Amino acid sequence: MKFIKSILDNPTFKVSSLSTVSVLIRIAGGLLASKMIAVFIGPAGLALTGNFRNFIRQAEIFGTLGFENGIIKYVAENENDENKKKRVITTVFYSVLTAIIVLSVLLLLFAGYLNILFFGEKHEYDWIFRITILALPWYIGNLIFVSILNGLSLYKKVIKINIWGNVTGVLLSAVLIWQFGVPGALLGLIISPSLMFLLSFYLIKKELGGFSFLSVKNFDKGILKSLSSYSLMSFVTTAIGPLVAVSIRTHLIDNYSEDEAGFWEAITRISFFYLMFVSTLLTVYFFPKLSAAKTDKETHVVFLDYYKTIVPVFGLGLILIFVLKGFIVRLLFDEDFLPMTNLFLWQLAGDFLKVCALILGYEFFAKKMTRAFIITDILSYIILYFSSHYFIQLYGSEGAVMGHAVTYFIYLLVLGCYFRKKLFR
Repeated sequence: MKFIKSILDNPTFKVSSLSTVSVLIRIAGGLLASKMIAVFIGPAGLALTGNFRNFIRQAEIFGTLGFENGIIKYVAENENDENKKKRVITTVFYSVLTAIIVLSVLLLLFAGYLNILFFGEKHEYDWIFRITILALPWYIGNLIFVSILNGLSLYKKVIKINIWGNVTGVLLSAVLIWQFGVPGALLGLIISPSLMFLLSFYLIKKELGGFSFLSVKNFDKGILKSLSSYSLMSFVTTAIGPLVAVSIRTHLIDNYSEDEAGFWEAITRISFFYLMFVSTLLTVYFFPKLSAAKTDKETHVVFLDYYKTIVPVFGLGLILIFVLKGFIVRLLFDEDFLPMTNLFLWQLAGDFLKVCALILGYEFFAKKMTRAFIITDILSYIILYFSSHYFIQLYGSEGAVMGHAVTYFIYLLVLGCYFRKKLFR
């Protein structure tokens, strides 16, 4: 209880953009959206929206150039230096504008190819990618504005944007799914986040007093170079991850059915939502402690704290989820999704191993170990790709979650060996 109270009393936990309120609303909105997709368009529709969600995440990274964390850092560092702050924002503006133009041209030229890649030859949704071009400036603009607000420590305003965006997004998606089915669900994924631009634009304009400083003469190549260092890790994680997910989903569709892919998408959705709580605690409580740790002994204490408190509670939670899996499937989806109960054992096992490894992965960020992070991250995706494809051939959608468990078993072993001096004392 003392540990939990210390977290709840932490000022960062109370006001950060990843606050409990924001997380809970995001989870509620996501679960409600999944329920609507399950009811109106079934497992096959859930699989297709999962693929498009992966595409959008990739578009985010390429559109923002992976600058989001760098924006927060450099805006925060120069909050009281108006000239430097404006040069940072101007550099970001022109860099991201160029990226959006390039990305829009690519979407226009390769819409047909992207349709086959993400939806398969049976569907003709290339027009969705062309509509994405119209939404892209507002979508990416909102992400940049939110990063600037975070850098200015305006966490409560960021929370309001997230809450407003999730509520309006769910309502809009409900109407679109109800009226148009699968195309409506896809449109909701690109239109809803774009609406958040209106609020973030208003807040940024009010905070900065306008945008008259956005002159080419304020573009700073030195700042661009500094920001670029933040792009590498973002590109590796977010460019490769969704591609592997799409390949797994497509493999299931090609070798089994869209429903099988939908079952796998459903179990990964459930996993994403409960893992969000662990990632929140890691971000606001353990990550600062890892960053402050100067010696192996101090880092060992943080690791031990995590394994003694978070991991046992999370493990008990997974056991409860496994026991109630049938009820959970009916509650979050519907009767058509009951076959996915066979996926819970391997998915939960993989998630437990993943949570055991997460604290070690955060040490890469805490100590800025870029090369080691990239190597281990790519290794995990290679293992996930090949193990999932191998087991899918034998066991269908259950093979995909088997690959997930195998991946994090090996990943945990690799990180355990790499950080053995800090982990075992």
